[in-house]
Amino acid sequence: MTTIEQCVDECRQCAGLFRLGRDVEAALDMVDVFEGAQQLLKAAPAPIQQDWAFVLTQMLDCQERQDWLGLADWMEYELIEVLQKARLAA
Repeated sequence: MTTIEQCVDECRQCAGLFRLGRDVEAALDMVDVFEGAQQLLKAAPAPIQQDWAFVLTQMLDCQERQDWLGLADWMEYELIEVLQKARLAA
């Protein structure tokens, strides 16, 4: 399993925790997911880095509003899409 695939799995697991209402546990995992994604995407082409910045902003906005389902959606769909674009660009 590649590092990006591992990060994708972690996104899905964390999103699942948010969907189950386990927001405290998920928020702790989310920090690790975001740090891992940041490390993977820092060498990506500029458009992908811009997508990452946009998705990250949206996820943090959801967290601030305590919109756990919205945050789960952003993690499970949009963040994974950015990671997959980075994998294809590599």
